[in-house]
Amino acid sequence: MTESNRSIEQQQAAMPDWEKRFRAPRVSLPDWAEDAPHRSLFVSNATGTYELYAWDRATGEQRQVTHRANGTTDGVLSPDGEWIWWFDDKDGDEFGIWRRQRFSGEAERKGDADSADEPAVPGLEPSYPSGLAIGRDGRTAVVGRSTDDDGSTIHVARTGEAHVEIYRHRESAGVGDLSHDGSLIAIEHTEHGDAMHSALRVLRLDGSTVAELDDSKGGTVELGLEVLGFAPVDGDSRLLIGHQRRGRWEPLVWDVVSGEETDLALDLPGDVAAEWYPDGSALLIAHSFEARSDLWRYDIASRELVKVETPPGTVSGATARPDGTVEYLWSSAAEPSAVRSTTGEVVLDPPGLKSPGSVPVEDVWVEGPGGRIHALVQKPAGATTPLPTVFDIHGGPTWHDSDSFAAGPAAWVDHGYAVVRVNYRGSTGYGREWTDALKHRVGLIELEDIAAVREWAVTSGLADPDRLILTGGSWGGYLTLLGLGTQPDAWTLGIAAVPVADYVTAYHDEMEALKAMDRTLLGGTPEEVPERFSASSPLTYVDAVKSPVYISAGVNDPRCPIRQIDNYVDRLTARDAVHEVYRYDAGHGSLVVDERIKQVRLELDFANRHLQL
Repeated sequence: MTESNRSIEQQQAAMPDWEKRFRAPRVSLPDWAEDAPHRSLFVSNATGTYELYAWDRATGEQRQVTHRANGTTDGVLSPDGEWIWWFDDKDGDEFGIWRRQRFSGEAERKGDADSADEPAVPGLEPSYPSGLAIGRDGRTAVVGRSTDDDGSTIHVARTGEAHVEIYRHRESAGVGDLSHDGSLIAIEHTEHGDAMHSALRVLRLDGSTVAELDDSKGGTVELGLEVLGFAPVDGDSRLLIGHQRRGRWEPLVWDVVSGEETDLALDLPGDVAAEWYPDGSALLIAHSFEARSDLWRYDIASRELVKVETPPGTVSGATARPDGTVEYLWSSAAEPSAVRSTTGEVVLDPPGLKSPGSVPVEDVWVEGPGGRIHALVQKPAGATTPLPTVFDIHGGPTWHDSDSFAAGPAAWVDHGYAVVRVNYRGSTGYGREWTDALKHRVGLIELEDIAAVREWAVTSGLADPDRLILTGGSWGGYLTLLGLGTQPDAWTLGIAAVPVADYVTAYHDEMEALKAMDRTLLGGTPEEVPERFSASSPLTYVDAVKSPVYISAGVNDPRCPIRQIDNYVDRLTARDAVHEVYRYDAGHGSLVVDERIKQVRLELDFANRHLQL
């Protein structure tokens, strides 16, 4: 062992477990090329920054594809396995262009790294990305994009030819998939003005329409559709889609040429998604219910549903391989994530530091004003209650906390805190009505559910009412600031990461797709429904905040822009309210491990100082 290696091992041995969880190398579920399945693409933090990696399974070689100071996670592998497309933005602002490089890394091998990454679609101006589908012919791609000026546009690009715009609309739209033979494009759009419930359209490459499907058209109930993928067979016009016709997400098969719909009607509770097996004979079913998930195989001919064995916990992604095996990314609150196979093997096991585990979650159901609320609770093993307690609120809002591994909550547990995560109204995974409930009274509805779980936590003896922290990132950060102002006596302190703080200014500065979402949630623009924006804005209640506030923000954030955060901080400063602000050079969060660790350390220090722990 070299002296350098010995020094690294000593440093790792002295490192606290919470830091090891952030530093330990992680990998995403590998994507693989449809016509070259030995070629894969994945994301890893092995160098200390999340970047894209190419993996040749035939030789075992792995190669770092991108090398950017603030990291890269958006990448697509072409079906022939020859090209890696990746999105090039500026320091996390999510506004940029697609670039591509050879899978082989040939230019880098020749010492010509500067020319390795070429613009994938020359002449296409920078934008926010809105879907990408690459054809099997090796020269065709369909690119979705959005800008404040253009709204949503979709372009067909062929190597050696000028790109052609085939779609344009002010409302949100994006590329769903390209058919196996490259003749049909499925898009999701919200031309009807409801950004939460997309309709579908299938186009030819010249932009002419083949088929339409809109489950909200002419109805009194808002229902959404989503593209899951064309059948992987030449000349097959079947499109796998998701629908909400029975109050939850379920798959069906839609023949876009004949119009025939085949409803699978799977007897599984909760939300159900699916993707094709590579030969098109079966579907890999991803089933999510009450914060856990599992996998199933559905045979299309026999309609037989067979469980694919996975450990209890959460499957964050899965893919069926050509040999019929399934690879999946799995974790639980107690066990770190791993890419596994139904063969029983671990698919990718990065070398180096291994992440410590944490404690399992306990399920709690609390009666709330809109129905039973599901909360997940973690607490230090053997700890005596009541405990200082962190309410760690998820973002989205269309997301949900699950029984999956998360380094952030585990860090709080390591420091003696109980952690409560609430799947409030607006969360996914509990049916369409639960997800759609927050419209118009945005933020306030979620906080009613959080307050109900807070009451349970205190009355059950779990939480010390004098040491309660409200925290979260993105939408969770927004709910933190709104909660500190509307429930000022309920929380001892608040920690908000990349939050919405001034809803009106946030609307005017944010990316176009989020403007559309806010119009849907609140029923219009700030000029059209000023009273709703005011009622849902943390800035309205900032003078009522009593607790110390910590805010962190990325200066390049297009989702929760910095100016609206500055407006909120200025109001805190004007009345000498106790607060701290940390700004960093990135967007909506950081892909740099050291930066993530720094932020968690600052949050823990802020909490411990103010709670005198």
